[in-house]
Amino acid sequence: MAVPNKTIYVSDGDLPLYQRAQELAGGNLSAAIAAALKRYVALQEGLRDGFDDVVVRVGIGSGRKVRFTGVLVGEWIDSRQKFPDHYRVWQGRQGKYVVHVERSEQFWMVDAEGKPAGWRGWIGVGDVRYGGSPKESTLEVVATLDELREKVPAELFDMVARSARRPTVEDLDI
Repeated sequence: MAVPNKTIYVSDGDLPLYQRAQELAGGNLSAAIAAALKRYVALQEGLRDGFDDVVVRVGIGSGRKVRFTGVLVGEWIDSRQKFPDHYRVWQGRQGKYVVHVERSEQFWMVDAEGKPAGWRGWIGVGDVRYGGSPKESTLEVVATLDELREKVPAELFDMVARSARRPTVEDLDI
């Protein structure tokens, strides 16, 4: 089967970009261009359909960045906890749900009985133990509302379930 040829005209200023793309693609510039166009088309179609290009951090500390196209359908923080978790849920273009949870950095000081050390811990009085954990973010993709129910607080689930019954984009004939 013959592969069709397409000619792409590249300005002199863009030539280094194309050369670098070809290097990164192992010499196959066509594969690099196809991958870039696939990402571009998916992003533009998503934006046209009312979705956002979302980038979040995942992992321990600063972690790594994860990118997807989705629409935010709910967010929840319960400030009654000393170290609250920050939940956000997006719905992707294929209908799946993305759950992103940010856990803040935590630090503990306890006395010999395991109770919070309070001011004595800050000035170093008595038998005090210290501990902590860095901030951490997780991301999980679930296919259905039933799966989502097990992953998020009940209040957030109710918000998301209500928004799931509404279309992402509604065309008005006015």
